[in-house]
Amino acid sequence: MSIRTPICDEFGIEVPIFAFCLDKEIVAEVSKAGGMGVLGALRFTPEELEAELKWLDENCDGKPYGVDVVMPASSVAAGLDLDAVMHDLEKQIPDQHKQFIEDVLNKYGVEQLPEGEEVRGILGWTDATARPQVEVSLAHPISLLANALGPPPQDIVDEAHRHGVKVAALVGGADQARKQRDVGVDIVVAQGTEAAGHTPDISTMVLVPDVVDAVAPAPVLAAGGIGTGRQMAAGLALGAVGVWTGSIWLTVAESQLPKAIIEKLLQAGSKDTVRSRSLSGKPARQLKTAWTDAWDSKESPGTLPMPLQFLLTSEAVHRIGRSEHPELLGAPVGQIVGRMNEVRPTALVMADMVRECEETLERLDGLKA
Repeated sequence: MSIRTPICDEFGIEVPIFAFCLDKEIVAEVSKAGGMGVLGALRFTPEELEAELKWLDENCDGKPYGVDVVMPASSVAAGLDLDAVMHDLEKQIPDQHKQFIEDVLNKYGVEQLPEGEEVRGILGWTDATARPQVEVSLAHPISLLANALGPPPQDIVDEAHRHGVKVAALVGGADQARKQRDVGVDIVVAQGTEAAGHTPDISTMVLVPDVVDAVAPAPVLAAGGIGTGRQMAAGLALGAVGVWTGSIWLTVAESQLPKAIIEKLLQAGSKDTVRSRSLSGKPARQLKTAWTDAWDSKESPGTLPMPLQFLLTSEAVHRIGRSEHPELLGAPVGQIVGRMNEVRPTALVMADMVRECEETLERLDGLKA
């Protein structure tokens, strides 16, 4: 039984699996296995992103791939140029928040960074910092430009279309989906609360059919808690034309995550995640740690709006990563983490997902009277 859907013909892919990945090696493996690898651009400078995409151009065997950026619909830094962004944002961070962070890190014995070691602040998260990433991306033969927060600016959608690039956007509700369609987004990704990162409080099971009905006949991808073939089949049954996956790729053999984080993910269960504003100022699902607990405690001064929270905590997160403190070390991850129990090659994860989806669809077909 084939699991090709109209989205496969639209992009020239073999199976309707879209994979948001942090590492270019995983993007390439997914695309070569017949899906659509999508590189997360958030952590890269424009120069670094240029190098990443050049590598993908040379290592995807001509298969399509995409890029995911973060351009929030609203931000305290909206409308400012890059220099003004950094200058103004630094001034908006209260001293009490900085002291709170130091108190938490001191409690767990996390050391200061070595002298001269720099930590990046924001790269994405604002209009001024994300636009250069879009410009670099559209200079390459990408097939998809995805936006993770709110409707992308109209001019960005138009520019992508001028380059022959489809635009996708993640949503957490039917109203958001309609707004995406209003600005010309081609593909709506309905991401339920089970997903990693910024998520709504609506489950995938409820969200997907709501979004499918809201934007019909536009194509919808199901996201949130999807990492197996049975879950993929469920997404198709809900009316989606494919699935958007993410967390499942964090522990594949090609992942460049630190070993300590990978090991923690392998040991975690589906109950070990929490939606917390500690990462960016917006609710984002991640491993539950002493760090997320601290931000939810009565001693917390409260999180700051995007992108101030990310800028505030970036050095602290880097220090935690260097220390590999077991109680503080975390990562964005969805509830599918309970099924991420071993390190497997990306190609094998893809093959198993496709096989299980085909078997599930055949089993369901056999239930017909």
